Amino acid sequence: MNQLQLFLPCAAGVEELLAAEVHRITGIAGRSWRAGVQLQGSWREAQQLNLHSRLAQRVLIELQHKPYRNEQDLYNAAAEVAWEIWFTPNQTFKIEVTAQHSPLTSLNFAALKIKDAVADRFRSKFDVRPDVDTRWPDVRIYVHLTTDTVTVYIDTSGEPLFKRGWREDKGDAPLKETLAAAMLAASGWSGEDGLCEQGVPLYDPCCGSGTIVIEAAQIACNIAPGINRRFAFQKYLPFQPHVWDGLLDQAEAAITEPMAQVFGSDVSFRMVDFAERNAERAGVANAVQLRGGDALQRMPPAASGVMLLNPPYGERIDVAGVAGISGTQARDDRRQGIDEFGRALPSAREAEAQVSRDRSANPGREQAQTASGEEVTDFFPQLAAHWKKNYAGWTAHILTPDLKLPSKMRLKESRRVPMWNGPIECRLFRFDMIAGSARGKPAPAANPTPE
Repeated sequence: MNQLQLFLPCAAGVEELLAAEVHRITGIAGRSWRAGVQLQGSWREAQQLNLHSRLAQRVLIELQHKPYRNEQDLYNAAAEVAWEIWFTPNQTFKIEVTAQHSPLTSLNFAALKIKDAVADRFRSKFDVRPDVDTRWPDVRIYVHLTTDTVTVYIDTSGEPLFKRGWREDKGDAPLKETLAAAMLAASGWSGEDGLCEQGVPLYDPCCGSGTIVIEAAQIACNIAPGINRRFAFQKYLPFQPHVWDGLLDQAEAAITEPMAQVFGSDVSFRMVDFAERNAERAGVANAVQLRGGDALQRMPPAASGVMLLNPPYGERIDVAGVAGISGTQARDDRRQGIDEFGRALPSAREAEAQVSRDRSANPGREQAQTASGEEVTDFFPQLAAHWKKNYAGWTAHILTPDLKLPSKMRLKESRRVPMWNGPIECRLFRFDMIAGSARGKPAPAANPTPE
């Protein structure tokens, strides 16, 4: 168990950040692949990575890699794996197959052949076979097919690693914790010699249910992301409770007072309540300061710092609202006769009808209604004007799929980092705020910075 081939899948664009994180956790230089990092490590290091990695989606152990031509070759490859050293026939398992340019016509049939191989190996050795559980299996087996090779992995994580164990309250389309961690790392705030260690404050003015600020607060307090959850490896035969307890003790002993201040606010007080409850469960209620308020009006919580936000957009949430209020929540509030500021509208039905008319007249534009019923458009230019006036000395990082966002905000980005929010291709734009920057100047022509 000291020379295991480990593979840590991650979101596309995060590979180099994950490789650096793996080195910090284990001291091992991993090799970056597309959407993942590969390294040789021990069983203990596999557990360390599950406990401490903020960027990986899972920690997989490679058990087989060989050529194949047909489904029988897949059966043979899986039958050669010594599954009995990992789990017992009393445990349940599940097969998941992914493929890239595979010549096979049915991945479902491929999964069935591999399932038969695992079951038949146990039957031949113990005269009993384990059952399949497609919902809550004890063991997840991942198989990846290319044009001519099959790779078989056993998953040590169980639930994906973005599930930290603290999220119960959430809004529409919450940001995954792994992507929030990638944004923090790409901004330079976290990671080795990051701005967090220098005490630089972090602020999310559209914090929603708190994903970014809670992730940042845990980093500031050196809280391991997996400290509040369980993992699949705890059910496997090589698992030694005393070794795991030692790793947990080390992680708990490493928790510190916050190295930097973390702030969050949101126009929806309901979301702020969610964020506060999530922060309590994550153990950072005293490390993050949360308040309600419109991003177009909130003043900076410190003299300078880093802003990081993932405002609602297009495919993620259909209406951005005044300062990040979700489309679903906005519609629900209007049905109840309440505007975005919590005040009663004269007629909820009339307000919703007006919204429908506005959308028909201005398709594709982000719109919301103020308390007076006036239409509010161009949220991002207004946000940029507010930052230019009040946030000199700050750097702002915005995750968005809109490549034209800098020109809309009349700001010149100093950096752009490609990232994927699930199936949505995005960019993390960095803007360096200078007093009066670009005030009164026309929007610059689109001239994307090379990526």
